[in-house]
Amino acid sequence: MKKEYTRPQPEPIDYDRNIFSILEERVGRAPQDSLVEYKDEGGVWRSFTAVEFRDKVIALAKGLIARGIQPGDAVAVVSRTRWEWTALDMAIMSIGALTVPVYETNSAAQVRMIFNDSNVKMAFAENDMQRDKIESVRDQVTDLGDVYVIELGALDTLETFGAGVTDDEFRERERAVRGSDLATIVYTSGSTGTPKGIELTHGSFVFITYSGIRSMPDIAMKPNRRLLLFLPLAHVFARYMQYFCFAGNVTLGLSSNLKTILADFGAFKPTFVLAVPRIFEKIYNAASQKAGTGLKGRLFADAAKTARAWSVAQQNAQKSGEGIPFALSLRHALYNKLVYSTIMGVFGGHVEYAVSGGAPLDSSIAHFFNGVGLPLLEGYGMTETCAPASVNPTTGYRIGTIGLPMQGVTFGVADDGELCIKSPSVCAGYHNHPEITTSQIVDGWLHTGDLGDIDDDGFVSITGRKKDLIITAGGKNVSPAELEVSVMTSPVVNQCVVIGDRKPFVAALVALDLAETNAWLKFKGAPEVKDLAEAAANPIVRSEVERAVDTANGQVSRAESIRKFEILTDDLNEANGMVTPSLKARREAITERYRDLIDEKIYNGKR
Repeated sequence: MKKEYTRPQPEPIDYDRNIFSILEERVGRAPQDSLVEYKDEGGVWRSFTAVEFRDKVIALAKGLIARGIQPGDAVAVVSRTRWEWTALDMAIMSIGALTVPVYETNSAAQVRMIFNDSNVKMAFAENDMQRDKIESVRDQVTDLGDVYVIELGALDTLETFGAGVTDDEFRERERAVRGSDLATIVYTSGSTGTPKGIELTHGSFVFITYSGIRSMPDIAMKPNRRLLLFLPLAHVFARYMQYFCFAGNVTLGLSSNLKTILADFGAFKPTFVLAVPRIFEKIYNAASQKAGTGLKGRLFADAAKTARAWSVAQQNAQKSGEGIPFALSLRHALYNKLVYSTIMGVFGGHVEYAVSGGAPLDSSIAHFFNGVGLPLLEGYGMTETCAPASVNPTTGYRIGTIGLPMQGVTFGVADDGELCIKSPSVCAGYHNHPEITTSQIVDGWLHTGDLGDIDDDGFVSITGRKKDLIITAGGKNVSPAELEVSVMTSPVVNQCVVIGDRKPFVAALVALDLAETNAWLKFKGAPEVKDLAEAAANPIVRSEVERAVDTANGQVSRAESIRKFEILTDDLNEANGMVTPSLKARREAITERYRDLIDEKIYNGKR
């Protein structure tokens, strides 16, 4: 490694423990804490105390024992985010079995592949639709036994089965689970190629969980901390945050309906939020459009400009030690009363920080939210590291970086600029793929595939994606992420895919969001469009996309800039295989699907 940095770890972490011990520790420390909160079918918020939730997990674990689940057996959960997912996850792993998460949006073919690859013995489906999906491939799945439906009383059924299992039988199974044992096989969402199963141990999760609460004490350890989690629990980042909440002083709220998320913020009142950058972009665009035109619109535009200017000044002041200019501070204080407090109210009025991860964060969005009073603490991690590996601190955070390594985690920069990670949280390997394991994890270093750098203070920056690097016919190396993220801040853009490998110049394919486009057209006082084809042909929409492209181009050299773009007339989504469940574009699939369009309309047959 040409560079290395390890975040100091003042106290050692005992990670020869199982994940259930995290929950047990919380019960021992604060048994009556409200630990898990959720909305019932009538929309009323309900709560489990720490001891109630622990007892529920044990009751479910006994049911699994009664149904013959053995250590090392794989049990799948196919469901959206809900409290039952969390309880089942803890119960499965507490007795040494392996949780296999499956996105509710996965196809039957993907379910078949995952179930066969991990030898799933039992499955929990959220509803009839998910059960039917599983049953449609049952004759092609070798080891599958029971399938239970959560919405049809699966957990009650499981508890009834377990009524004859004693506490001693459960404790014998639970105590036998050590840190080195596998806890779960998590399948990547597969932005390139077939998803791979990543083996994560109990010890890896325990280590990074306690490293996390020590690295972020303001978020985790102050009294009355609250997180509303709405990301899919099949994603390792959301899954990790459950354990983070249990290890800290955090009440975990669970919601999965993005249509009600603003109302849920208002009811739950989180102290911090966790989301992918797209959520923050949508909140910003919604606030801008709600302001409308006229005096109110001009007020918002100037307030947004002031917020960004204040944030840039604040970040510069951290480096130079100089203060923020008085006039800017005065204007910022005025807008704080007039505008920013309203925006912060969207999150329920108690939020102090937000953690952004899963994709690159556009700096203009980060500066806006920082300026209105909500620092977006960008972090970084992979499924292979049990989610987080670095995060920005609550004090001294640096916009444009992915922060400092978590305590006890080492980042390195290889000779070719690739970021590598060494940590007890690094995965055991790739399930049934020893050849990938040996190529990706070398001498304890996980090779991330991302290009980056580490400054003298240990802050890590991502500069590009090794595999996604575009090399034009003229030999210019272009990292597409910065351009794509910038274009996607437009309220009408759903996805942007930059292309140009071995081509004369860089170009882009742009997919629109029909609902957001119509909301934006209405905001502009223009007629709405009936479909994406009409939207793509609309000159007002095209001018907005052109503006977004020009803004993105302003951040790079001419040789790296987008020279031409095409607006697609159909959607890029998970259903048609163009987007992963974590909202990442599948670059190879998209370029293959639109090969003729790219060759004929963008490059005119030129290579």
